[in-house]
Amino acid sequence: MSTRHSVKFRGGAAAVSVAVLAITMAGCGGGDDKKPKAAQNPSSNSQGAAPQSQPPGGSSPTPSPTEVLATVNGENGMTLTINSAVRDAGGFLTVSGQLKNTGSQAFASTAAWRGNELNSSGASVAGVSLVDKAGKKRYYVLRDTDGRCLCTTGLTVIDAGQSVPFFAQFPVPPNNTAQVDFNLPTFATATIKISG
Repeated sequence: MSTRHSVKFRGGAAAVSVAVLAITMAGCGGGDDKKPKAAQNPSSNSQGAAPQSQPPGGSSPTPSPTEVLATVNGENGMTLTINSAVRDAGGFLTVSGQLKNTGSQAFASTAAWRGNELNSSGASVAGVSLVDKAGKKRYYVLRDTDGRCLCTTGLTVIDAGQSVPFFAQFPVPPNNTAQVDFNLPTFATATIKISG
């Protein structure tokens, strides 16, 4: 059996396992049909009911970032906000935030953000780098085994007023490095604090 077939089989087995689990859980959670509806579902009771955080339509709200490490401006009304730079247990540094088009027209000049990246990641933020001035090192975005960046991809057009999340993963700087300079082509440099 080839690797490709093996992966498909495992994915199919996982899907079957999830389906069996869902059916089993559905059969276990019924209420007593003889009780009034309010007694079956305590959250429908007006006393102590918590407000629903899920909007009508079934999609859950996206959590809003609370911390802002830096905000810098780019060209044509683009703004970059960095919300976190966290050391992960696996030896990565993950930087994440938002790109927002504050201009009045769609922004389609994202090609510069991929840096010297040719085809592997396509439209992405693969051109971002971190500079540790104290340690005199520059860190580039990590790549997977196929050469694609471990970063946000698919950024071709950002409409006026639109915000899109971004992330990029880097090799983790030494523990004594508390801050780095974040460089994304076409944006000003942002100095950010590392946590974790």
